[in-house]
Amino acid sequence: MGRRALLLEVGGTERAQALHAELVRLRETGELPEVEEIVPAAATVLLDGLEDPQAVARWLRGREFPGAVPADTASVVLPVRYDGPDLAEVAALWGVDEEEAVAIHTRAEFRVAFCGFTPGFGYLTGLPGELGVPRRAVPRTSVPPGSVGLAGAYTGVYPRASPGGWQLIGRTDAVLWDVRREPAALLAPGTRVRFEAVA
Repeated sequence: MGRRALLLEVGGTERAQALHAELVRLRETGELPEVEEIVPAAATVLLDGLEDPQAVARWLRGREFPGAVPADTASVVLPVRYDGPDLAEVAALWGVDEEEAVAIHTRAEFRVAFCGFTPGFGYLTGLPGELGVPRRAVPRTSVPPGSVGLAGAYTGVYPRASPGGWQLIGRTDAVLWDVRREPAALLAPGTRVRFEAVA
């Protein structure tokens, strides 16, 4: 990222989410030295646009950070038609029927851990670890926009048509990325997400 960046390795997604939320709060209160971007990932948080990365690293070393994400973040409800081509396979992997698989997915409260892959694509955590599913052995060359998929520990929604190897369980009409909207992305790191089954 260059000489004005600092990459913080935290060892896990939950810790990265918590650190990201706290750094955003500290920037808003003016306590964090000047930073242009704070970008979470699976096990890291990137600070970019720093005048003196080494000084910021020293400042961070002396601080205590919360281990959990605050509960009062923005929330979004996404209506989903659970008719995806891989729903039966996911249900079988979970050892339940399709109706119960939908119930499991809609009962969970998700949180956007980080964004990537394509503009507007959020990696959502919230399912118990034992419900992680493998990616498809052969990715699809085109996944329709709005497709809700699972891969490993994550749930995601494809903002636009693109190749993809996630297990598709449903589809939403929600617009995840719109450059005419402010902000353009519907899902941002830290946002709580709930899926609602619709006919």
